[in-house]
Amino acid sequence: MNILSECKKRTPLLLAVFFLFCTKTFCEEPDKPCYGDAIVVSSISDARTLVPILASDSASSDICSMVFNGLVKYDTDVRLTGNLARSWDILENGLVIVFHLRKDVRWHDGVPFTAKDVLFTYNKLIDPNVKTPYSGDFERVRSLEIVDDYTVKITYKEPFAPSLSSWGMWMMPEHILKNEDLNSTGFSRRPIGTGPYKFKSWKTGEKIELVSNHGYFEGRPYIDRYIFRIIPDDATIFLELETQGVDLASLSPLEYTRQTDSKFFREHYNKFRYPSFGYTFMAYNLSDPKFRDIRVRRAINYAVNKEQIVKTVLFGLAEVTTGPFIKDSWAYNKDVKAAAYDTAKAMSLLSEAGWRDVDGDSWLEKDGLRLEFTVLVNQGNGDRLRAAEMIQKYLKDVGIKMKIRVVEWNTLINEFINKRRFEAVIMGWFLSRDPDCYDIWHSSKMREGEFNIMGYKNGEVDRLLTEARRVFDESKRAPLYHKIHELIYADQPYLFLYSSDILPIVNNRFRNVKASAIGVGYNFIKWYAPKDEQRYR
Repeated sequence: MNILSECKKRTPLLLAVFFLFCTKTFCEEPDKPCYGDAIVVSSISDARTLVPILASDSASSDICSMVFNGLVKYDTDVRLTGNLARSWDILENGLVIVFHLRKDVRWHDGVPFTAKDVLFTYNKLIDPNVKTPYSGDFERVRSLEIVDDYTVKITYKEPFAPSLSSWGMWMMPEHILKNEDLNSTGFSRRPIGTGPYKFKSWKTGEKIELVSNHGYFEGRPYIDRYIFRIIPDDATIFLELETQGVDLASLSPLEYTRQTDSKFFREHYNKFRYPSFGYTFMAYNLSDPKFRDIRVRRAINYAVNKEQIVKTVLFGLAEVTTGPFIKDSWAYNKDVKAAAYDTAKAMSLLSEAGWRDVDGDSWLEKDGLRLEFTVLVNQGNGDRLRAAEMIQKYLKDVGIKMKIRVVEWNTLINEFINKRRFEAVIMGWFLSRDPDCYDIWHSSKMREGEFNIMGYKNGEVDRLLTEARRVFDESKRAPLYHKIHELIYADQPYLFLYSSDILPIVNNRFRNVKASAIGVGYNFIKWYAPKDEQRYR
């Protein structure tokens, strides 16, 4: 979510023509949908890449979601519906999907979208030379055949439960990228998609600007410009809200509960609150000797009071998590209970692992080395930093010295996470509605750019992840994920922290903004600002 900067000035004649066109053609009634205006969205981090199958961070994904489409998408009832595919047939007990593509879709350069683009995207997803974290879903495909320009037949090697949802993956243009190295292509900064918005410009570290696609197959978006403004500090974002320099932002719990409880914000903004389908965690680098010992990881879990973090940092607008699924998911195992805050238990485990205060300085040592590590936190995320500071205090109480290093987002990902140059890091996942989490937890997903950043290996978890993908019946699939939940929480490759509520705020000049089970942005192309409230021409 994100953006803005000064509007480019138009000549008086162009302004007059634009204004006349809008007011006479589209805005004859004062509060009816009207084309025009810009929305300024804030983000604490810049995008990394706009190659859709490489986009794994939230900023890149936000932009890609405006520029690209998948074959399917979720509706407000969290059911899969058509996007670039108008319909599909599921055959041979789920082993075959035949997609019937829309015939009215064009890439932003005017070239028709066809089955060739689906085949091209699939081939790049399974190309071992492409650093995509999403390959796991597509390695299960035996073949993808082009039946005709608007029909593709996908045959799986074995039953694959997330098969249909996996085709929400954004499609790429074969005619532009067929001779490109996706890891280094200039397309990453000048994308061409099929989505409701077209790429216009990118000023690194400042803003990305998109313009509406007048020929979009679901209808031209009412808002003409989408300005993704990079403001790497949540306090500065809040100041921009106070001057209406930003139209859409994510509030912190403090901002939501206290700082926006004023006449100004009630008059100029609408606030929303709904549960996140994701969670925040502290991941360990399991190749680090001190974290290889499960007793150390379990001790840290006992030493940290997660309930107090939720209460103090998040003002109660979150809940403690116990594993890779959240409570709203049918894969969640309610029998897995969060470890109690128990410093005595933590110190007992650390002592059992050989860590003791040998010299009386209050820090634990073993073999002449102090039990200490550095946790990385991304710049601009105040909640994560405050959570890290509380974790630091709790660990000090049991003799563990934890240092905190704040790192700019792209540097964090490119220089530390992808290269595994970290001891611990606080991050978060936004999850798919299908509980398949193979790409995060399977031991085969450790290549650069993939999601198993901690180097987690558990043969039983690998087996269960693979088996769960083969089962379509939810009642039979759920117990497999319940066991995965139990095993991962026992292993503690993450310190599972909390699942916080999503707290967006939107300038109230925008109409038709509605909350749903999949958020407020699901109908973004239908948002509009009445002509007399529009701010940008």
